[in-house]
Amino acid sequence: MSDRAIRDTFAIGLMTGTSLDGVDAALVRIRETVVKGQGGEIVRGEEDLQCQLLHFISIPYSPQLRAEIEAQCHNEASTVAGICSLNMKLGEIYQKSVEVLLSEVEQERVRDPKRLMGFSGTVDFIASHGQTIYHLPPAVANKKGYTPSTLQIGDPSLLAYHFRCDVYFNFRMMDIAAGGDGAPLVPMTEYLLYRHPNYHRLLQNIGGIGNVTLLPKAASISEISAFDTGPGNMMINDAMRTLYQRDFDRDGEVARSGRLISELFKELQADPYLAQQPPKSTGREYFGAQYTLPLLERYRAYAPEDLIHTLTRFSAYSIAESYRRFIFPFYRIDQVIVAGGGAYNSALMEYLEAELAGVSLLTQEDLGFSSDAKEAMAFALLGYLTKERRAGNLPTATGASEAVVLGQICPNPFPEMD
Repeated sequence: MSDRAIRDTFAIGLMTGTSLDGVDAALVRIRETVVKGQGGEIVRGEEDLQCQLLHFISIPYSPQLRAEIEAQCHNEASTVAGICSLNMKLGEIYQKSVEVLLSEVEQERVRDPKRLMGFSGTVDFIASHGQTIYHLPPAVANKKGYTPSTLQIGDPSLLAYHFRCDVYFNFRMMDIAAGGDGAPLVPMTEYLLYRHPNYHRLLQNIGGIGNVTLLPKAASISEISAFDTGPGNMMINDAMRTLYQRDFDRDGEVARSGRLISELFKELQADPYLAQQPPKSTGREYFGAQYTLPLLERYRAYAPEDLIHTLTRFSAYSIAESYRRFIFPFYRIDQVIVAGGGAYNSALMEYLEAELAGVSLLTQEDLGFSSDAKEAMAFALLGYLTKERRAGNLPTATGASEAVVLGQICPNPFPEMD
C-alpha cells in the first residue's frame, strides 16, 4: 500500500540573457505527485511534474548598466575590479527585481485570492541564472588554449539574505565539469513541459542567441537533442544601437523597410558555425559587437535599413539552415514553437515562416504559455530539480558524459530555531 499526495512548491526564477535587455522574474507553482512506498521511501516521476506561471515581470536594464555589462564581456574593456563590482551590483538588481515581483503579487492576492491560493507570500527558493560574461565551451576553449569554462555573475547572497531562502545558481559549470558545453540547459525543462504523444516538435528560443530543442513525439528523455542555432537578436540589436541609437527593431519595422544586401548575406551564410556539428553552443564572445560592427563598417555604403533587413534575414536563415542540416533529414516536424524576444519581431517571424514553408510555426502564446517568461520559468524548474537532487542537464544536448545535478546552493543564512 502507498500514500499519494500532491506537493506544491512556490519558487522564483530569474533570467538575464545575452540580449542584455533586463531581468525577467517569474513566480511559479511547481506541482508534483509524491508517492510514499511501504518502506517510507519517496517514489516520484517527472511524468506529472507541472509548472504554472503565477506572475511575471521584466525590468529593463538602464542604458548605463547595459554599457557596463557589455564592457565587462569584452577582453579589451573588462577589468578585474569592474567584474568584481558588477557581480554585486547585479545581485542588488536581482534583489530589487524580486521585491517588485512580490509587491505586485501581494496586490494581486488582494484582487484575486483564488488564483494564488496556497501561496503564503514567501517562496521556498529562488533560482538565478545570472548574467553571462563569457562562455568558453570545449570546442572554443581548446582552440584558444583555455580551460573550458563559463562565467555567470550576479552574486546570490543578497537574495538569500533578504528573502530568507535558499538560492540555486551557477547552473552551467557542473555540466562543463562533466565534459559538456554548459549549454543549452533549457531542454530538460522543455522535455518536462512540452513533449507531446502525437507531434514532433521543435522548441526555438530567439534571444540574443537562438537555440532549438528537438522533442520527437512520445520521446523518452534519451531521444531529446538541442543546440544553439546561431545569432538570434544579438546582431540585429547591436546594429540598431549603432545605426539608429535604438535598442532593438520594434516589430521589425526597420527590417521590413529594407532590401537584401546579397554580398553581405552570402558572407554570413558562409560562417563556419552553421556547419559545425551539434552538440554546440555559442554566445556574445562569437556573435557580439566585435563580429557585427566590422561588418557594418565594411558595408557602410549601403542604407541602414538594408543592413538591418539583411541581418534579420540571416537570423531567420541560420535557424532554418540548422534544421535543414541537422533535423529535417531525420524527422518530419509537425510544429515549431517560438519563444524569446524574437517572437515579437514580426518581420523576423515572417522571414522564418518563409524559410520553413509547410511547417506549422507557433508562438508560446498559441499554446497558452508566455514567450517572455519561458526561460525564467525554466530556471525555476531547474532549481527545483537541484533542490530535489535530480539531474538537470541532457547529455544529448550539451555533450556531457552523463546526466548530473546542476548548480550551487547559497543557503538561507539564518539558522533554524528549534
